[in-house]
Amino acid sequence: MNRLIIVDDEDLIRESLSIQVSEMEGVTVSGSLPNGRKALDWLKEHYADICMTDVRMPLVDGLQLMKEINQLYPWMICIVISSYDDFQYAKKSIELGAVDYVLKPTDSTLLQEAVHKASARIRTGRRNEANQLLLHKLPVYKPMLDSWLEMVLSVYLHGQPLIIVDTLAMLESWVDGRYEILNELSMAWTSLVIEELKKQDIHVKYEEGEDVELGEHNLKHSEVRQYFRLCAVRRLEQAANILMDRARKAKNLQKESVVDQVKRYIEEHYAENWGLQELADHVAMSRSYLAKLFKEQAGMTIWTYCVNVRMRKARDLLLTSSLKSYEIALQVGYENSIHFSRIFKQYHGLNPMEYKERFGGE
Repeated sequence: MNRLIIVDDEDLIRESLSIQVSEMEGVTVSGSLPNGRKALDWLKEHYADICMTDVRMPLVDGLQLMKEINQLYPWMICIVISSYDDFQYAKKSIELGAVDYVLKPTDSTLLQEAVHKASARIRTGRRNEANQLLLHKLPVYKPMLDSWLEMVLSVYLHGQPLIIVDTLAMLESWVDGRYEILNELSMAWTSLVIEELKKQDIHVKYEEGEDVELGEHNLKHSEVRQYFRLCAVRRLEQAANILMDRARKAKNLQKESVVDQVKRYIEEHYAENWGLQELADHVAMSRSYLAKLFKEQAGMTIWTYCVNVRMRKARDLLLTSSLKSYEIALQVGYENSIHFSRIFKQYHGLNPMEYKERFGGE
């Protein structure tokens, strides 16, 4: 999700652009400002990926705004919205690195193409940086890569949370404060693991998931680290689950129907009180056979899987809300907050407050 700001001194144009951009996938309007000065003030407090700006504006015009953005926020990409008589200004803006310019009145198709072009440039740039980092860090990450391969090939789920935490810490140490690269870096890491698994005749296709409910449309600079780290955790966690699932299938341990039904039931009812008999009734199977089948195919007991789901949900609540530890415990199915904290530490390697301090912000 790329965050975009619109800068234009005409209220109706800003409103029209906001409506058009809000209908596009993969981008959200984070700010709407009347001139370059207001935009620069806004950017002091908030994070953005794309600036869509008019050229002629009072106080600070579009050209000066782009110069300031290039200097202060080099990761941002600019799009120019220009009138016919602003053509020379638009030409200069392209020289300043603007990815495209769209003439007023704006055509929806051309506007969408410009936004997609900006998003593509952002992704390509970050992907190149991520790949270069991996290339330069080859001697450093070999032990971590071996840990991932061992985890996936042995289908040892219990080691997954700590490996993901350690992997994130490793990747973060490489980006030197450029947290916006973490997402592409985690994807590049996943691709690296997938390539190594091919040598074991395990072939996986992994597409990037979505980061819903991880950050507001307006992201403050103080929240950037937390947001991109949590996105990276999601990436790594999703990838690990997919890779391990594929490894299980390669070992002929996975019969999807019954086990997937049980997993889906647990995902939907993880915070409720239910028993093995209720699950067995749900899939029309005896309790003893279901327990045996689930452990054979999933590599863990039903209760362990439920704990894993609860701990992932608790982690998300811990990092994306202001709820207290005991409130989170109740929301994920634990009435005893001390018992919850103990299980959380067993799963994540840190107790809830330690985890939030380490991953919840600066």
